[in-house]
Amino acid sequence: MAVSHRTIRTPQADLRLSQSSGPGVPLVLIHGSGSSRAVFARQFDSPLAAAHRLIAFDLPGHGESSDARDPATDYTIAGLAQSAAQLLDGLGIDRAVVFGWSLGGHVAIELASLHPAVGGLMLTGAPPVSKGPFGMLRGFHAHWDMLLASKKTYSERDAERFETLCFGDTADPSFRKTILRTDGRLRAAVTRGMLTGKGADQRQVVEQAAFPVAIVNGENDPFVRLGYFETLACGSLWEQCHIISGAGHSPFWERADLFNPLLARFAEAVVAQRVDGTPLASRQAGTG
Repeated sequence: MAVSHRTIRTPQADLRLSQSSGPGVPLVLIHGSGSSRAVFARQFDSPLAAAHRLIAFDLPGHGESSDARDPATDYTIAGLAQSAAQLLDGLGIDRAVVFGWSLGGHVAIELASLHPAVGGLMLTGAPPVSKGPFGMLRGFHAHWDMLLASKKTYSERDAERFETLCFGDTADPSFRKTILRTDGRLRAAVTRGMLTGKGADQRQVVEQAAFPVAIVNGENDPFVRLGYFETLACGSLWEQCHIISGAGHSPFWERADLFNPLLARFAEAVVAQRVDGTPLASRQAGTG
């Protein structure tokens, strides 16, 4: 399957992206903090790339994308979502399934609140929390390692620890360099924005979504409270909250053999909803 690469200039940053030539509904993959589109190699090297137009891009300040032009604004969740929206428009995408991991999940939720192209949303390692510090405390574990999420400058030891938290002992050798390349101003800006409640109320966006929402987490995620997801009143939840065994924060990387079929099946559900026009929750309840 052919994979092409290009750069799209947006008001926020120059975004480097990769995409496959599959004919199915586009699947937009948004990576987490300190990562890059390379983390989705196991999705591109799978039947997903042949069946769908896989699109993965480096967020501003990450990978091969440029740093943000206006860090104070563009490194907020809302600013990152605006850059993703600009990318969708630049690629001419009017409907897509969006998968967001960790920071990318929060960006994906914000994107869904402002762009009509989001036809389905899958989240991993990204609890949709209410605005402010109390919302974050409900969705995330409070421990010293969380300080890395907001630390501006990483030492080699910081990068090693963050890599372990994200990937366990499965990281590709290139991931450490990617963590160190990341613009540290983003970490501080994102954390500050979430604590002060800027942007959409992410819990509300997910609970009131008119499109299918899938939630897939690793059973050993060190960052998020898995029980929090059970408190969501999400009428468009696809199936149930899936837990992938033998995985931590990045099940799409650690257990791609289990994750990829879930993403493929979810994409089929999104397409089916568009064809028959019946809300997912109604079909699952047998009323559609």
